Amino acid sequence: MKKITYILLLLVGAFTFVACDSTETYAEELAKERTAISKYIADSAVTVISETQFASQNYTTDVSKNEFVLFSKSGVYMQIIREGCGEKIKNGETCTVLCRFSERNLLTDSLQLTNNILTWAYLVDKMSVTDNSGTFTAAFLKESSLMYTAYSSTSVPSGWLVPLTYIKLGRPEKADEEIAKVRLIVPAAQGQYYANLSVYPCLYDLTYERGR
Repeated sequence: MKKITYILLLLVGAFTFVACDSTETYAEELAKERTAISKYIADSAVTVISETQFASQNYTTDVSKNEFVLFSKSGVYMQIIREGCGEKIKNGETCTVLCRFSERNLLTDSLQLTNNILTWAYLVDKMSVTDNSGTFTAAFLKESSLMYTAYSSTSVPSGWLVPLTYIKLGRPEKADEEIAKVRLIVPAAQGQYYANLSVYPCLYDLTYERGR
């Protein structure tokens, strides 16, 4: 319980830092968000490709060139590091998806949440996902979710659902099989509750595995 309280205090502190200037207009907050994203892209030598080029590359991104595809409608940038093993979610199917992640606030350039460390390793985020003709809906399961523990919401960031069209979900059964892994730049409107409220973008390193 003390560990959970500690991380929530950290999150509240981060939220307060971002939200402290209440005189900013929403347009100014969006401008700061765009600047933070542009800075990350420049500093990390990201090569941004269009959805058309992404399709022409058979829906892959070249990690050696640090390619990210920009989805113009949502503003989400995605890099597929590993497509994963198994199969894609089928139309009409509901399945459990297990995720490990690191969440970095790009406005403050700080790591603010992760279950890739020993303290939180037991909380593999679990979500129930349904494919409705290519539109994905999802909810975190309360009994196993660091995101729920931190943000008190079962809502899955919309940005987390973007890769599901392009990756496979499975459980490795052979030595050469790996679960899917992506890197995402998620603007506030597609992010978690505090990101949306305080208008800051997040960088996610995120893995997806089919649950039982």
